[in-house]
Amino acid sequence: MKLVKLAALGLLCGLVLAQPALAQQKVLRITPHSNLTILDPIWTTAYISRNHGYMIYDTLFAMDEKSVVKPQMLEKYSVSPDKKTWTFTLRDGLLFHDNKPVTSDDCIASIKRWASRDSMGIKLASFIDKWETVDAKTFRMILKEPYGLVLDSLGKPSSNVPFIMPKRFADTPGDKQIGPDEQIGSGPYVFKRDEFKPGEMVVYTKFAGYKPRNEPPSGLAGGKKVFVDRVEWIILKDPQTQFNALVKGEIDILEQPAFEQYESLAKEKDIELVDTNPLGFQYMMRFNHLTPPFNNPKIRRAAMLAINQEAFLRTQVGNGQLNGKPLWRTCASMFPCGTPYASNKTDFYSVTYDEKKMQQARALLKEAGYDGKPIVIMRPTDLASISKLPLVATQLLRQAGFTVDMQSMDWQSLVAKRAKKEPVSEGGWNIFLTAWTSADLLNPISNAAFQAAGVKSGWFGWAEDAKLEELRDQFARETDETKKKALAEAAQLRAIEIGTHAHLGEYINPAAVRKGVKGLVKSPANVYWNVSK
Repeated sequence: MKLVKLAALGLLCGLVLAQPALAQQKVLRITPHSNLTILDPIWTTAYISRNHGYMIYDTLFAMDEKSVVKPQMLEKYSVSPDKKTWTFTLRDGLLFHDNKPVTSDDCIASIKRWASRDSMGIKLASFIDKWETVDAKTFRMILKEPYGLVLDSLGKPSSNVPFIMPKRFADTPGDKQIGPDEQIGSGPYVFKRDEFKPGEMVVYTKFAGYKPRNEPPSGLAGGKKVFVDRVEWIILKDPQTQFNALVKGEIDILEQPAFEQYESLAKEKDIELVDTNPLGFQYMMRFNHLTPPFNNPKIRRAAMLAINQEAFLRTQVGNGQLNGKPLWRTCASMFPCGTPYASNKTDFYSVTYDEKKMQQARALLKEAGYDGKPIVIMRPTDLASISKLPLVATQLLRQAGFTVDMQSMDWQSLVAKRAKKEPVSEGGWNIFLTAWTSADLLNPISNAAFQAAGVKSGWFGWAEDAKLEELRDQFARETDETKKKALAEAAQLRAIEIGTHAHLGEYINPAAVRKGVKGLVKSPANVYWNVSK
């Protein structure tokens, strides 16, 4: 193990020292939470791809620190009296990294592509009658009927984000990936294709042609001013190697330290722990609804009865604290606790171990006719924030009577494999576990796990249920807040009834930052404008 760590540190030193010309530049070095191989933030919901998107792309709208949606690439927008025609006008001087101007056609094509993949985008698209190009900077979205979530959709802060890209790339079907040679945006940084080394380093340089807004930065909105010349994502998979590199000053930011490292990090005089995500995260277990045995809702519910949130949180997050407060909490609601649509009526399974519910799980599994064939649980070995969750799931499901085949792989391989719809016998899967920023999970439209349109437009796992889709549609149309809360609760209860997924509690995972680094903005995504060193 020591030899592996020394080799990794040697690679890091080589990356830093091999480029003497960089000595005159301000370079921000970050170890991200995951390796980056899938670059298309529309094709996947993986957060590392989303973060890459924020480096190089920009958005029409953005959500500020107070969760208010503000214009970003837009100079102005207006809505007709009947609420059906939305007119958008771009700011002057917006350029792509190839120095071509951003046009209305680029924006329309980009939103269409995003709306073919994203849960909120798909719902918005169902209300759109047509798009119209007025001129190079002005375009219209004409709705069939008024829709109350237009700004929430176009200002969506996290996966999938409606990033704007050149039309020639945005015309790519949403289920086909955009590759390394097509990574051109109009955002604050330029992707250095010639220096991209998956598994080692990702490089971005300041885009001289970027025109930030005049307002101060707030969340994902406001002025995206860049104070460094170059950002390097240094890929280090071993937590101890990450820790050593940060303490020695070989990296400036460690996005997601291993939870057991917080006590040691708090004692380092040159390190600060910075929590930039106000709402935190939620853990989730997702079933594959297409393949046996989880194509049977009774078996999905049996699996849900077998688990409990505390087992996952204690094992994965542990007993660490930040400023005297625990890093995790149980939460019965499928929508994050403390947010507008949270409900305390959605505690179908226990937040702590309950032998009675475990017995119910065994009985329901037997009643459903489970044949004992192994279920495949995918485990990511290189993502410290979730790597222990599959171990807990395996143990609890075996106690309930499931036969489990836990398959280990790196996170990017898992992200690719979860797109497979084939049965287990042909390389498919049954369960994966993941984490979402809570900002993605606030209501039945934004929460991808509530999509229930099946393979046509569903998120990985492909749940299908007409009643849940009807509730989501009613929620999207409703304007009365009391009725919206009732619909959100009904959607949660239906999601539990059909077993769309299991929510596994909430946590925070603060970044570890060297004290010379200032200006990190609070947002649901890891973004690196406004940062000085």
